[in-house]
Amino acid sequence: MNWFNNLYHKFISRSIVERIIILNVGIFILTYLFNTLSFLFQIDGNFIVHWFSLQPDFDILLFRPWTILTYGFLHSGFFHILFNMLVLYYFGNLFLDFFDTRQFLLYLILGILSGGLIYMLAYNYLPGLQTAQTILLGASAGVMAVVIGIAAHIPHYSLRFRFIGNIKLLYIAVALVVLDIVQIPAGNAGGHLAHLGGSLIGFLLTSYMNQGRDLLESLQGLFTNKEKKPLKTVYKSSKKKTYKKPLSKSEEQKKIDAILDKISKSGYDTLTKEEKDFLFQAGKK
Repeated sequence: MNWFNNLYHKFISRSIVERIIILNVGIFILTYLFNTLSFLFQIDGNFIVHWFSLQPDFDILLFRPWTILTYGFLHSGFFHILFNMLVLYYFGNLFLDFFDTRQFLLYLILGILSGGLIYMLAYNYLPGLQTAQTILLGASAGVMAVVIGIAAHIPHYSLRFRFIGNIKLLYIAVALVVLDIVQIPAGNAGGHLAHLGGSLIGFLLTSYMNQGRDLLESLQGLFTNKEKKPLKTVYKSSKKKTYKKPLSKSEEQKKIDAILDKISKSGYDTLTKEEKDFLFQAGKK
């Protein structure tokens, strides 16, 4: 079993983004192997798709509650998974420059859950969708939660595209959301609605964290008993605080551009604490 141990250690040594991508690709390959077996043995349908994709019927969800999450690890075709994994790779690694692994998983999982919920509500209560026969699969809702989440945190961070130039994350996020809205009548309404559900949760999570709060710590606090801590004596310093003149908008933008340029060249970890704090405050404006 040495080959298995080597494979396992290589897997866990990867970043969380790469592990999620490997997991999705592995499930995709397994799904297509079942397609081949279904064809050869004349089996009606695919076992994996049947039991792990999300359907809009609440009665089915009652008996297959896991599908509200597992649909986010299935894909309908090569280009479907290729696009999702490419976006997850680039935006997921950018996300990890500002957030940690736990937060990445939180955005991804809650994005998938919220996307599935929006999909089910829409197909049960919107007249234009109630007669449609559909299933939901794909990681797009979770991916959109990550994309919109990081865009809401650093909206003025720019990505460089060949033949186009630099585009701020804010504009990329708005364009993706608008595209999903206008494409709902054109087809794959369930997928686009799930994207919007993921986008919404990504925006809300970042808005919450930009207030200096951590949702994971808040949730943990609900289920743990906080011990009373002894009162501490606080000593006030007699030193006078120095007043810093606020930067003008042009000076502030120059400083933001310099910090973002430094990140693109050498990574987020090379920033000083002052630069990180400045970038965080600028992202909240």
